Amino acid sequence: MALVSSTPMLKQARESGYGIVAFNVHSLDMLYAVVEAAAELESPVIIQTTVGTVRNLGPDSVVSSARAAAEKYKIPVALHLDHCTEFEVIVKCIRAGYTSVMIDASMYPFEENVKRTNQVMEIAKFLDINVEAELGKVGGVEDDIVVSDEDAEKAIPFECKEFIKLTGVPTLAPAIGTAHGIYSGDPDIDFERIKQIAELVDVPLVLHGGSAIPGDDVKRCVSLGMAKMNVSTELKNAYSAAIRDHFINEPDSLDPRQYLKFAKEAAKELAKSKILLVGSQGKASSTKRFIHQ
Repeated sequence: MALVSSTPMLKQARESGYGIVAFNVHSLDMLYAVVEAAAELESPVIIQTTVGTVRNLGPDSVVSSARAAAEKYKIPVALHLDHCTEFEVIVKCIRAGYTSVMIDASMYPFEENVKRTNQVMEIAKFLDINVEAELGKVGGVEDDIVVSDEDAEKAIPFECKEFIKLTGVPTLAPAIGTAHGIYSGDPDIDFERIKQIAELVDVPLVLHGGSAIPGDDVKRCVSLGMAKMNVSTELKNAYSAAIRDHFINEPDSLDPRQYLKFAKEAAKELAKSKILLVGSQGKASSTKRFIHQ
């Protein structure tokens, strides 16, 4: 099937109490590893790329590979541009065929965030494109976006409601204490804040910094309204560690078909574990019906 917008799959997930994992991929075989994992579990899935990956691989290559994977495995696949601050890059990815984009203007004051989000919404409202925006500031590093612990700010619930009213954005990533990357200690997730935001807005909420969050915490976030969970660092680390271990064990084995096979399998297993964690296994068929209603 063709690539789909993530809006209906996330809406169904929130209404039904499960989540969808959005995996940041950095190579085309990582993309296939994720879609194969989702297909084996009959789960819808979101493929994400950072701006850096878009520049490295090219948006057309990413789109054509994602389309081919969706056609091959017959599951709902959305393709999302993650954490983009540049309007021109967003337009380029939409033209290439991305079905979801994130405009990250969270570093600006509220009014400017609204303005920049609406600039993207003016395009997306005429297309079958999901738009994601962020309120507050998620800590950690995502490509060139660096937010220190001191600068990280949690989203204010009533501002989330006002932001949705002013922009109509269909998915919202409120900062609630998670961070990009691997945590040095336990994440300080503000569950009460998630609950308050979810009671004020009915759009699917997005959990950024999903790598290495304890499983029970993930399940609680999903139950409170977090319909999308982003996973990047854990997937990248599993893939890279498999290559590293191959060369430790067999330093003279230089055939890429061998070590990339191990990397792909490691990425698949990691992806499966996250899909099972948010409870989207077996939901591909119902998602297809929901999309085509």
